[in-house]
Amino acid sequence: MPENKVYLPEGMRSQSGLTLSALISAMESRTILDGTVLRCGADQTLHVALGVYEGILPREEAIAPWISGAGRDIALLSRVGKPISFFVTDVRADEKGAPQIFLSRRLLQEQARDWFLAHLSPGTVMTACVTHLENFGAFLDIGCGVIAMLPVASISVARIPHPSARFRVGQKLFAVVKAIDPALPRFTMSHKELLGTWMENASWFEPGETVPGIVRSVREYGCFVELTPNLSGLADCREGITEGDRVSVYIKSIRPERMKIKLQIIEKLPPERVPAPLRYQITDGHLEQWIYSPPNYERNPTGTVFTSVP
Repeated sequence: MPENKVYLPEGMRSQSGLTLSALISAMESRTILDGTVLRCGADQTLHVALGVYEGILPREEAIAPWISGAGRDIALLSRVGKPISFFVTDVRADEKGAPQIFLSRRLLQEQARDWFLAHLSPGTVMTACVTHLENFGAFLDIGCGVIAMLPVASISVARIPHPSARFRVGQKLFAVVKAIDPALPRFTMSHKELLGTWMENASWFEPGETVPGIVRSVREYGCFVELTPNLSGLADCREGITEGDRVSVYIKSIRPERMKIKLQIIEKLPPERVPAPLRYQITDGHLEQWIYSPPNYERNPTGTVFTSVP
C-alpha cells in the first residue's frame, strides 16, 4: 500500500452510517471523516453534509494557514460541492435542542503534515488527487488537503505542452516524493518513474505493428510521436501534421541499444473521446533510484536518484 493510506486525499475515504452516536464516537476517537461541502455562508462558514446532519466548519477551521493560498477567499469558495476531510471537534444542542456538529479541517491538516514530515522521504510512493492545473505543473492533494507540487517536466518522459494533456482535475493517481522542504513545509512530487522504463514500455510493441500515437514535437528532421506517456519514436514529417495530432504509425524498428524507435506516420486520426488510463508499473513502496534507459544502452544511463536533499 502507498505510504499515505491513513491520510488519504480528500474524497477517497468511504463514509456511511453517520448517526449522531457515530459522530460523537468519531469526535472522541479523533476518527478522520469525509463529507461534501453543501454551501459557503456569507460569513464564509462551510456547511458540510453528514448523512442526515449538517456539519459547521468555521472559516478559521477550514484550511491551515501555512497551505499556499489559504488566505484567499477562493480557497473556501472553491470547496463548495467538493469533498473535504475533517475531525469532529464538538457536538452540542442549539436553543431548539437540535444537534450542532462542529468540524475542523485545519487540525487534521496539521496532523497530516506532521506525520508526512516525520515519515516521508524522497522516493516514497503515494496516492494523490489532482486539485488544480497550471502551465508549470499540477497541484496534488497528497492527503487530507495537504497540497504538493508536480512539475510538468516530471509528469512523464514524453514531454507535454500542459498538464491537462495528461490529467484532469479530480483524477486519482500515484506519485513519488521527489523533495521535501520541512521549513515551509513544501512537498515536490514526480510521476514519470511510476510509468515504467524504456524497456518496460517498448515490450508492449514490436516492429511491423501499426498503432496509434500522439505527435508531441515537430522538428525539421522529423516528428516525435508518443506511443505511451513514457515512450516516443521518431517519424518523418508529413504535411498537415502538427503537435497534438493523434496519428496511426507503422513501427519500422526498435533499437534498445540506442533507445530509439523508428516510425512511419500512416494517417491522421480523430482525437480520443476518452483518454487512455495511465498504465502504472509501480504503485507502492520506496524508490532509491530509477533507471529509465535499457541495460545495453550505449550511452550513460538515464534516470532518477532519490536523495534526502531538497
